[in-house]
Amino acid sequence: MQSVFKKNSSKLNRVKKYILVFIAVLSFTFQIEAQADIMEKDRGAWNTLSMVTFERTFDEEFGIDIEKPIISPLIQALNGKEIVLEGYIIPLTGKIEQSHFMLSKFTQSMCFFCGKAGPESAAQVFTKDGKKIPFTDKKVKVKGILRVNVTDAMSLLYTIEDGVMINN
Repeated sequence: MQSVFKKNSSKLNRVKKYILVFIAVLSFTFQIEAQADIMEKDRGAWNTLSMVTFERTFDEEFGIDIEKPIISPLIQALNGKEIVLEGYIIPLTGKIEQSHFMLSKFTQSMCFFCGKAGPESAAQVFTKDGKKIPFTDKKVKVKGILRVNVTDAMSLLYTIEDGVMINN
């Protein structure tokens, strides 16, 4: 009888440990999401999106070394959420109005494609319902759903879906 009690007590202690670990992980997850929301609202999304490091790895498909992004948990917490980015429109076509463009933290002369900034400073934007946005060289604000890409080296790190211009 005492042996059965010890076995049940041991199982109970193990279950308690699993529950405590589960609660700790859940708490950490909520804390990361709360921090991401605070950082995005208080300091701007570009500050959060800049929390990326890069690891040089060999890409079998291309046969060259590439820099693989390693994003912070704060960025991952923003993936799939609505954010606001303020930046400069970098046209992807020669058209005056566009429904797909790059938004850069920096002006065109300092943008990622000009070699003066990193890939974490740009996002491609697909506008909501394909609405055309007129080009301007002034800073704009775009609101939309953030998608984070860490797997496709041929695409930008960040995409904004259902983007809409908001007034400054």
